[in-house]
Amino acid sequence: MMPLVVEAIEYYGGQAKIIDISRYLWGKYENDFRASGDLFYRWQYVMRWAGTKLRKQGIIMSADVSRPGTWTLAYS
Repeated sequence: MMPLVVEAIEYYGGQAKIIDISRYLWGKYENDFRASGDLFYRWQYVMRWAGTKLRKQGIIMSADVSRPGTWTLAYS
């Protein structure tokens, strides 16, 4: 899921609201999510954990720096 989250943020120019990331992922990967079994019911939860992991890896900026509800790539 982490590469998909980065893809979505890049699509929006390096910064995106979490809801827009969700919309992007659903629009592009809905069929994959539906076919994935349990992931279909928890993909947004997994997406948020991916954001946490990306923060810890320094790929997206910390919550202290970003606007609330927004994920920003650290390298954009």
